[in-house]
Amino acid sequence: MAGPAPTPLLKDELDIVIPTIRSLDFLEMWRPFFEQYHLIIVQDGDPSKTIKVPQGFDYELYNRNDINRILGPKASCISFKDSACRCFGYMVSKKKYIYTIDDDCFVAKDPSGKEINALEQHINNLLSPATPFFFNTLYDPYREGADFVRGYPFSLREGAPTAVSHGLWLNIPDYDAPTQLVKPRERNTRYVDAVMTIPKGTLFPMCGMNLGFDRELIGPAMYFGLMGDGQPIGRYDDMWAGWCIKVICDHMGWGVKTGLPYIWHSKASNPFVNLKKEYKGIYWQEELIPFFQAVKLPKECTTVQQCYLELSKEVKAKLGKVDDYFIKLADAMVTWIEAWDELNPSGAAAAAAKVSNGPKK
Repeated sequence: MAGPAPTPLLKDELDIVIPTIRSLDFLEMWRPFFEQYHLIIVQDGDPSKTIKVPQGFDYELYNRNDINRILGPKASCISFKDSACRCFGYMVSKKKYIYTIDDDCFVAKDPSGKEINALEQHINNLLSPATPFFFNTLYDPYREGADFVRGYPFSLREGAPTAVSHGLWLNIPDYDAPTQLVKPRERNTRYVDAVMTIPKGTLFPMCGMNLGFDRELIGPAMYFGLMGDGQPIGRYDDMWAGWCIKVICDHMGWGVKTGLPYIWHSKASNPFVNLKKEYKGIYWQEELIPFFQAVKLPKECTTVQQCYLELSKEVKAKLGKVDDYFIKLADAMVTWIEAWDELNPSGAAAAAAKVSNGPKK
């Protein structure tokens, strides 16, 4: 049994977004850590199915009918029959921070056997600065018991705002289908007690199942693309968002962290189903990665929305040659920003004000 509920950080400034097709019994395990927060549940699949949520949780639930009603024709940018639908929750949230988790992720234990409060660690990651411009060999210098090492420039020790906190998983690792097929019994038992900032100019594979971010900073770029029903690709929703947000964070001078916290990923998805979803992405990504490595956003782009619209133009011009899907995706990126700004009319103005103050706080 977990101990008494901790006093929650950012209780009124953070929403927990959960995409699901099933009843949320998994929340019982998270009760000590989540119960005092507001949940946004995005129901995928059949909207007539009833999703049961354990008693005592404060939540709002949106199904496909709600998404169509709220967004009208712009609902076309929200994926169906794919966990990419979670980004609708980011759009309708009114909070500064988001934590998103999958319904097959359980509470992990650290090596001492203590239950890990993943949400609290994400909040700590987001509230402390990042170090994207110069790597600290002791990893997070702001953590108790660590500091900047000898040779670290004093002019950079103030750090940069943290936009994204990317957590990891014990038990079932986040592998692609070919790796799952050749290592069907592999489990991650390594607990690495570290948080690091991903350096500027370096891309990474972002997994959406244990992820925190500053919605006010980077929210408009957290679009999980067109996946699932009617699309030629799946399981690249979080990857796409990760490449986009990293390019934009690098441009804006913000940091992305990875490492702690761990969750316990309870079940492996079917590798044959995954291969069918991923196979185009597996070879497309050999062209996508060089595209994101080379893309340069003009200095005139001073808001995330401007950056994202510029990126959509580049996607259409350069990746449209790879496959017509990317022309459709580029259009959906524009639709997403239009829908975001409709639901968050003050967001663009706030973003502009943030940038005018420069990347440092």
